[in-house]
Amino acid sequence: MAIEHVAVVGLGLIGSSIARAVAARLPQVAVTGHDVSADVRAQARALGLCGAIADDPAAAVAGADLVILAVPVGRMADAAAAIAAGLKPDAIISDVGSSKAGVADALRTALPGHAVIPAHPVAGTENSGPAAGFATLFEGRWCILTPPADADAEKLAALAGFWEALGARVETMDAAHHDMVLAVTSHLPHLIAYTIVGTASELEEVTESEVIKYSAGGFRDFTRIAASDPVMWRDVFLANRDAVLATLQRFNEDLTALQQAIRRGDGAKLEDWFTRTRTIRRSIIEQGQDDAAPDFGRKH
Repeated sequence: MAIEHVAVVGLGLIGSSIARAVAARLPQVAVTGHDVSADVRAQARALGLCGAIADDPAAAVAGADLVILAVPVGRMADAAAAIAAGLKPDAIISDVGSSKAGVADALRTALPGHAVIPAHPVAGTENSGPAAGFATLFEGRWCILTPPADADAEKLAALAGFWEALGARVETMDAAHHDMVLAVTSHLPHLIAYTIVGTASELEEVTESEVIKYSAGGFRDFTRIAASDPVMWRDVFLANRDAVLATLQRFNEDLTALQQAIRRGDGAKLEDWFTRTRTIRRSIIEQGQDDAAPDFGRKH
């Protein structure tokens, strides 16, 4: 199956990056776009993001071989219903959401009879909006596909090929397994960052100005994560609540164990834990998922 026309619904960081990446790496593929916000549509037109920006969602997807819903997971059902009338019968409908089981159910319910293959490009920044996207966002990053058991093999191969053409590495897994993995690697870290930054700002002993003025590297990096799109992450936690709560329970148990080690002066326990976590960091660098440059490559 050849993908000659892609429609992107939702033109924030991920949607705008898809449009830019297609223009840079697949110039022969037509791209149309839509966003529910008139202001975002105006920004997208000014930036020249797509060949055409439609005010009507159904018009945006008309004739598209691949439709990608780049909207918060809590809006997937509404977005799918809005495009239904304009879809080609054989179009592939996918998404970029950070949780998959609930999204898959919502899309299949809203679009019965259509080929729904959920996807999650594991890439992003703390910034949002159409101006935040860039064409190289997906290069060297994973895109996880969670196809249903009865997915059409040709359409699945076409979607995988599309993401590979944008520079991503593609993996396929069960939706429930994806949600547990991402709860550990993405959702829990974001929840911790939101908590730490919120707690620090509320501590009576430390004023907000002092938190900012004396921000050390660790707290500063948490603030970067905690600056992520609040609507998107609200929806992620609600959509993936079971996996997040299960992972959070394990984290609380481990945190209690470290708390006890500090109270008891158990240096061996702390050193062993920190040694294992440093090994994980080195493995991430070895697999090309981050830069070994000091201070994450920041320029000062």
